[in-house]
Amino acid sequence: MAVSRTEVPQDLADLFRARHLELVRLAALLVGDQASAEDVVQDVFLKVCARWDRLTESGVAVSYFRTAVVNGCRSVHRRRIIARRFGGSVEAALWAEPEPSAEAAVILAEDRRRVLRALATLPYRQREAIVLRFYGRLTEPEIAESMGISRGTVKSTLSRGLDSLGSRLARGGPGGPFPPVEGEEI
Repeated sequence: MAVSRTEVPQDLADLFRARHLELVRLAALLVGDQASAEDVVQDVFLKVCARWDRLTESGVAVSYFRTAVVNGCRSVHRRRIIARRFGGSVEAALWAEPEPSAEAAVILAEDRRRVLRALATLPYRQREAIVLRFYGRLTEPEIAESMGISRGTVKSTLSRGLDSLGSRLARGGPGGPFPPVEGEEI
């Protein structure tokens, strides 16, 4: 009995739900990134759909899933090695993050806009401390020197600023009530 494209046997769906997280974790450890791991597991699921009746007869479905995931990860590594041969470093090829999907890019851009809008509503001193710390990647002593204040004042200013920023973001909801940041593209 072949499985049609629209029909997935209930026992296969149950097995997938029960083992999905385990298989993605296994793949993530082998390939080094979540997106590729999810792709490998999804590809395995699709391949298993085609031969599900043969796997349930022999009782090897779970071990087949694991083996297929490991083999899928090996294929990812082979593709990365080939890509590395044609340019790029070993480290970059093995641990490169895939390009974000259009959805992920839009969500990230919206999150950044929300943070910038909320940041613009903070008092200048708090905003300055947060920007120097998280965008400028300065240490507390460097921030203290830049702002002309003590390290203790930097710590308390950052703490108050982050608390305020967090509460403003929590109140803001999905578009937020914040005014647009000057020069912001929407």
